[in-house]
Amino acid sequence: MLKNTVRKDMSSETGDGDFMEDPLFILESGEVYRNPTEVKMSQIVLPCHANHCGELSVGQLLKWMDSTACLSAERHAGSPCITASVDDIHFEHTIGVGQVVNIKAKVNRAFTSSMEVGISVSCEDLFSDSQWNVCNAFATFVARRTEAGKVQLKQVDPRTQTEQMEYSIAAERRRMRLIHAEIITDLLSKCQEYQNAVSGERTRVESVELVLPPHANHQVSTFGGQIMAWMENVATISACRLCNAHPTLRSIDMFHFRGPSHIGDRLVLKAIVNNAFKHSMEVGVCAEAYQGAGELRHINSAFMIFEVLNKDGKPRTLPRIRPEPVDGYRRYQEAIARKKIRLDRKYIISCKHAEVPLSVPWDISNQMYLSYSNVSALKIMAARGNWMLSTEKNKVSLYTLEEDQMLCFKVETTVNVPAEQVFQLLSDLRRRHEWDRQCDVIIQADEDDTIYRVATPCFSRGGKGQDFILLASRRKPCDPRDPYLIALRSVTLPTHPATEEYTRGEVLCAGFSIIEESSDVTMVGQ
Repeated sequence: MLKNTVRKDMSSETGDGDFMEDPLFILESGEVYRNPTEVKMSQIVLPCHANHCGELSVGQLLKWMDSTACLSAERHAGSPCITASVDDIHFEHTIGVGQVVNIKAKVNRAFTSSMEVGISVSCEDLFSDSQWNVCNAFATFVARRTEAGKVQLKQVDPRTQTEQMEYSIAAERRRMRLIHAEIITDLLSKCQEYQNAVSGERTRVESVELVLPPHANHQVSTFGGQIMAWMENVATISACRLCNAHPTLRSIDMFHFRGPSHIGDRLVLKAIVNNAFKHSMEVGVCAEAYQGAGELRHINSAFMIFEVLNKDGKPRTLPRIRPEPVDGYRRYQEAIARKKIRLDRKYIISCKHAEVPLSVPWDISNQMYLSYSNVSALKIMAARGNWMLSTEKNKVSLYTLEEDQMLCFKVETTVNVPAEQVFQLLSDLRRRHEWDRQCDVIIQADEDDTIYRVATPCFSRGGKGQDFILLASRRKPCDPRDPYLIALRSVTLPTHPATEEYTRGEVLCAGFSIIEESSDVTMVGQ
């Protein structure tokens, strides 16, 4: 199980590439299959959709994305749905007037009353017959209560290999969303302030919008995409006040809708630059609603990342921000923490594997993203459909998979032991005395993540043994169709450098997939 692994570009399979396959898929049975939840929208960009640069306004794009995803969610739920949250969005390219925007959305996985919808946006130039990816996003929608009570969503039935991968990884993304706020809190004590900078109050913007029928959906609630468009507008104004130039929106952090807005609401939108770094700035935006003399209701908050490009298209150096006392300083610190998280996500999750070392540095602030990457890589490898059976003996099957520059191995066997007991036995690497010379726990990060140092014996006379610093991430099933998982990958720790006694080995992806076949029969893959 422990082996050196050759790098491979897996970005298109981890949810950061163009994960939407061709809608028509031929199953092994010969049946032509199309995902029943898939919804497509195509829009030609008109001047009324464009900003000052003749490019599609991000706010307008967000409206189209929200509408498409909502229709997909409602097709699966069979009832009205509302946008609960949207994960980080990174815009890879801009879209010009006259070009066509193609949006695809489909439900990746349904939980009790919420579901994850994957959204893929591409651009098409009708004159040059070329297409390119613009962005991918994951939105969470909640089915609204009906007269009969709370909606219990039916499960998604993934039919293709890509759908099975997205279904499996959706559980990891959900887990990451739920603990995202805890990471911000952990990082706040590590922030420092820049001196001699521009006052943050100079960038403050406040605007009010009256919600009219054209701004509402068929449920008489304000479109989530419309709210996002208004928020993008005030954020752009705020960014302009800092740099005295036209900024470009590069990304939007994960955000959650905290409550609905309805026709007749006055929507108060507030924006301010929380912090400015060398080539980017974070603008915080808040949307609140009220009716008449009623109290303000918090609808949404978001963080948008802007750059200012020079005439050569390169990011311009920005002035620093001087935070105001109390709330301004808190926002300033939180912006630094969020930037640290963005860099961790980009380094660990978004980047191609060829661009990062096999062993990624571990610390408590990037634990969540390393754990996500670790488990997701194992799920992707296990879900591949082109494994080749090499040999079978004594009910043990050995499979191989050669793809690009990677050679993978999978061993499967069945044991007469309950799945949970197998999971508990294999979770602790210190139990493998027959395999390893030595195995020690270095860090017990939490109940699910442990870092081990594993030393393996040498089988050649006079040679060195190998040692590994491994992150072991455990996952119990979210529902009966999920396996138990134990994912392993190499990490680096400054406290445990390589030594002369051992050759330091590296593992990109390894582990165990444990599937319950009956109450006392378990399929184990490794």
